Amino acid sequence: MSEKVKLCDLSKCTGCRGCQLACKQWNQLPAKQTYNRGTYQNPPDLQPTTWNLIRFQEVSDGNGGVKWMFRHDACMHCTDAACVKVCPSGALHHTKYGTVALDEAKCIGCKECMSACPFEVPKYDPVKDKIAKCDMCFSRIASDLEPACVKACPTGALQFGDKDKMLKLAYKRAEELGGDTSVYGDKFVDGTHMVYVLPEKAGVYAKLPEKPRVPLTIIAWKDWLKPLSLLAAGGVLAGSLFHYLIHGPKDTSGDGDQTSQGGGE
Repeated sequence: MSEKVKLCDLSKCTGCRGCQLACKQWNQLPAKQTYNRGTYQNPPDLQPTTWNLIRFQEVSDGNGGVKWMFRHDACMHCTDAACVKVCPSGALHHTKYGTVALDEAKCIGCKECMSACPFEVPKYDPVKDKIAKCDMCFSRIASDLEPACVKACPTGALQFGDKDKMLKLAYKRAEELGGDTSVYGDKFVDGTHMVYVLPEKAGVYAKLPEKPRVPLTIIAWKDWLKPLSLLAAGGVLAGSLFHYLIHGPKDTSGDGDQTSQGGGE
């Protein structure tokens, strides 16, 4: 089964929020009362019931004017996923498509994934005592359908398909746009399964790290120390077995005889 990638071309995004609504409808996520905070972005961040969000920014165009920027924000579905590394229950796991799914029944609400994710995607639901995030509409892609957000996008800003094909489209589009346009995602954390075409430099976009990486503390524990501890434990067991094979079980019969003789005296 080939890996799948969702391609997000921000040069085509109009901020219509069709993807945001489609996500709620397909996943049956309840809506909540929102408030005007002086921006078109609403809600203010990803939430347990908002798995993808259109981020809105106003930035200077360099000529005294203002430029509007929109970004479809959702789980990046990392290949080297920090959330999967730290999840103690196996609730977060990779699928055969390379995406990261969440088994809610296994989630224990420990929140380890929240602090590990470089994109700050997983959100805690205090009502359920569970974590929630985008699963790339796994139920849909398993049925050979595209994610709901992609289906709803009216401009073609969102596309979905085999990894190789989507990356070729991304780089071709970046070349067409020129300037500061870049492809974002395929070079970090062993590659993400949501890839952006960014018309601006990555640092301009809110909450989009320029160089996302798995925290060093997680790498040290999961990739270095934990394997060493398991190796050490295996060494102890192997040594014990070797000693048993060479010397056999400990003979305690002599100790018993001495005790008995001592009691007679």
